[in-house]
Amino acid sequence: MEGGILISGFWVALSVAIFFIVSFMLAHLGRIHTGKGLSEYYVAGRNVGGFISALTYSATTYSAFMMVGLVGFTYAGGVGALGFELIYFMGVMLAILFGIRFYMAGRKKEYITPAQLLGAKYGSRFLQALVALICLVFLIPYMSVQLIGSAYLLETLSGGQIPYGLAVVTVGIIVAFYTFWGGMRGVAWTDAIQALIMIVAALTLLVYVVQVLVGGFNVLVLRLETEHPELLTVPGPPRGAGRWFSFSHFLGLTIPWFFFSITNPQVVQRFFIPKSIGSLKNMIRGFLVFGFTYTIIVTLLGLASKLLIPNLSKPDLAMPTLLGLVPAPLALIVMVSILAAAVSTSDSILLTLSSMATIDIYKNLKPKASEKESLKFGKIVIGIIMVLLVLFSLKPLGLIVELSVTSSAYLLQFVPATFGAFFWKKTNAKAATTSIILGCLVTGVLYFTNIKPLGLWPAIWGILINTLTFIILSLVVKPYPKPKIEGGAGDGI
Repeated sequence: MEGGILISGFWVALSVAIFFIVSFMLAHLGRIHTGKGLSEYYVAGRNVGGFISALTYSATTYSAFMMVGLVGFTYAGGVGALGFELIYFMGVMLAILFGIRFYMAGRKKEYITPAQLLGAKYGSRFLQALVALICLVFLIPYMSVQLIGSAYLLETLSGGQIPYGLAVVTVGIIVAFYTFWGGMRGVAWTDAIQALIMIVAALTLLVYVVQVLVGGFNVLVLRLETEHPELLTVPGPPRGAGRWFSFSHFLGLTIPWFFFSITNPQVVQRFFIPKSIGSLKNMIRGFLVFGFTYTIIVTLLGLASKLLIPNLSKPDLAMPTLLGLVPAPLALIVMVSILAAAVSTSDSILLTLSSMATIDIYKNLKPKASEKESLKFGKIVIGIIMVLLVLFSLKPLGLIVELSVTSSAYLLQFVPATFGAFFWKKTNAKAATTSIILGCLVTGVLYFTNIKPLGLWPAIWGILINTLTFIILSLVVKPYPKPKIEGGAGDGI
């Protein structure tokens, strides 16, 4: 293992324990203030203020992917990683375009999940369940990123005294426990504290690394230009037979990322929780400030890591190894901030997937099930998903960034149907359902066979064929009257 014993496993374990206790206290406080029913548990009664909404949106979006994954990505590929992440940031304009529409639809029809909204627009229980099932399957790799990043960190920082497998299981239990206990209000409140820890710790680490270890920002730039000039150019250093940010590679990474804010259900569900339009606007404004600041900090840390520890065999170890060069108290604080980022994203996804399994699948099959019975089912789902997630995370399948984008490639296939739901009255359920299925199949087959026609990534071919199918079937198939479906779907928007 690279790095040796950096900090006693005792201190690492103690820091994790303190983090868990504080998080649980906040989750319990959220539980105390949570009323009865699915809406209270899954969207906090639609009564969250703008400040907390902004922080939970930020913490949900920015995860271990950033301080572990994006640092490693920048370490390996250079400034192209900044462009990759800023493309996602540009995609937030979609949150501005769709956020108010999701919010108003949720208020009017009491939607809890994005699949419920799509099922309502297209009058199709099958479509509603299909969207939920796709999310349940393909968000597991993205959730695993959080456990993988946290486990790398704990293992490396403790010099192996906390083994990778134990770290995965521990973080998984933390996530499952207080998601189960606190519901959305508990998750939102813990997210708020975690987001503040994330930004303060990252900024403090950057200042120490650049000013103390590197010798100042000017020295950082000068040394990069001299020692690693390839990191300051696009397409960047060699990667296999090509380069890290060749056009096709960059396009394949960024297209799913650009649409992240309207395709990932845990993010979309955040549009349902603000207590007013003013709170919604403050949520988006706060996220923009947080996101831009955090992105710049993280990419600078990745570049600095390349100077200080240039020969790592695995880029995702850049941040854990970098923490071995800073004072132990600062390393522990940053470790907790990364753990907070991972947990905040994981608990948000876990809660959203529980809501989709309950509302979009279980209540579709048992529409007369009581809210108490449905909520009990949803809490059981939390445990099942977490077991599957831990098993998936025990053997990482690739770079953290690429695992994240692979998951988003399948969720990307919701884009045409989502646009159609709000902007095309003549579309229909057959167009939405067929295009999503076909897009996912094309994406999956190309990923599985590792085929990239014309050099384009599977997600690009998936969304192209998906969009074409959606348009043709919307024009050819005559829309039929949408039946009213109990429980939300079919009521319209």
